[in-house]
Formats: sequence, structure tokens, C-alpha cells
Amino acid sequence: MSGTTTVGLITPEPDHPLLAATTELLRREHRVVALHPETTRPDSLDRPADVYLLKSRTPRALSLARELESRGAPVVNSAAATALCQDRTAMAERAREARLPFSATRTHASLAELAAGAEPLAPLVVKSRHSRRHDLVARVDSRRGLAELAAAWADEPVVTQEFAANNGDDHKLWVIAGTVFAALRRSELSPGGRGPTRPLKFGQLPSGWAELAVQVGEAFDLDVYGVDVIATREGGPLIVDINAFPGIRGQAGAPEALAALALSRAHEAVAPA
Repeated sequence: MSGTTTVGLITPEPDHPLLAATTELLRREHRVVALHPETTRPDSLDRPADVYLLKSRTPRALSLARELESRGAPVVNSAAATALCQDRTAMAERAREARLPFSATRTHASLAELAAGAEPLAPLVVKSRHSRRHDLVARVDSRRGLAELAAAWADEPVVTQEFAANNGDDHKLWVIAGTVFAALRRSELSPGGRGPTRPLKFGQLPSGWAELAVQVGEAFDLDVYGVDVIATREGGPLIVDINAFPGIRGQAGAPEALAALALSRAHEAVAPA
């Protein structure tokens, strides 16, 4: 491919800091178009983009991405990989198959069903089975606490993970086409709740953690993604969540890496076999 490349952004928020900075870089030589996933119809695209960046997880966004893929357009991340990361049950199964150190996960049809169980309750992390904005993520230490949670989320399908003792910090590892970015953030499950994101230099990561983050992308067929890792008291690491196309805010070099990925995928799509 030579000349101008058209990059499509499937997102309701093209002004998101990562996307805005990436757009600024790309528009120096290329064309960027934003497609709102809730209002864009595939048959209205008279000039398809050369590559699409999928930064939305709504059903309409996934449907749009699948339609574009069926027409031969490259989408980053693919609709299938994005959907996989929305189902925490499927996520845990894939991680287990790939032998990743992922938190052991159990699935429950509803929180009410879990609360009605008679088995002893160890400290648990309870999460909505389906990852989305404003979903449920909570630590439960008692039957009473579980009952109170169930009163508000009775019909919510959930997964549970045994709470692993740690220092309260989530290691936020973000990957764009194999390049790893990192930060620390006080977990929402720690006393006092979620804290601010703090910079973490690449060299400050424990040995092997960057390689582990890259392995996640290989196992889940992701190009842009986040991995939440905690260091357990036994030494860890333990993966507790995986996200397709997270915000990656404030990471030097992230917009450049995303712009390069978009152009690379567009070029690969038209390269001779």
C-alpha cells in the first residue's frame, strides 16, 4: 500500500485521550474517520477504511465490526477477541487452556443463587460474568455481606474468585502490538478503595511479567489489551482480569505504537500472499 491510508475508529468517544493523540499523529499523512457504533450502518459506508480500531464493546459495536470483517476489512481487536474478553467465564477457560496464572474462577447463574448456597464462605471477589461499564466487582467476607450484595444485584449472573492476599496494588499492564506499558493502581478491593494510577517504569516490573503480558495477547488473539496482575504473598503473579482495548492513558509512546499498529495492519491486508 502506498499513499494515504484511511483508519476508521469504531467508538462513541473519538476524543478519548489515546484515540485523540493517535488521530493527531495519523492525520499528518493519513485520513481518520470516526464511526459511532450506535448510529453507523455498514451499508452507509461508501468508502470503507483500510483498517478499523474497535474501541467499544456494545452489541452494536461488535455487530458493526463483524460486518466489516465479513467484507474483508481488518479490525483491531477482532470482534471475536473483544467478545471473548467480555465473558469472564470464557476468559478463565481460555486462560486455563493456555496455562496462564489466572485466578481460579467459578460461575453462578445469579448472585441470588450464590447467596442461597450453604457451603462455607471464604473471602471472595464477586464480579459480573459479563464485563461492561459499571459492572459488579466487589469483595465479600461474610454471609451477611453476600446477602446485602445480593439484595441489590439478585439476578446478576456472576463469577467468583477466591480472594488472594496481596499488598493492595493492581499492576496495570497494557500491550500494543507487543510493546508493554505499565502502572500501579490501588485496587478497588483494598481498604479505602481505588486509588490514583501511579507511573511504573518498564524496568520496575518483576522479572517475567512483561513476557507474561505478551503471552496473554497470543492466547487471546489480542493486539491492544490490558492485563490486571497482582503479586500474591506467595510471590505471584496472578492475573485477575483481561480487557480488550483499554484506555492506556498517560503512557508515553502509546499513541505512536497504536498509530504504527493501525498502519501495519492496513498494509498487511493488501500485501500479496
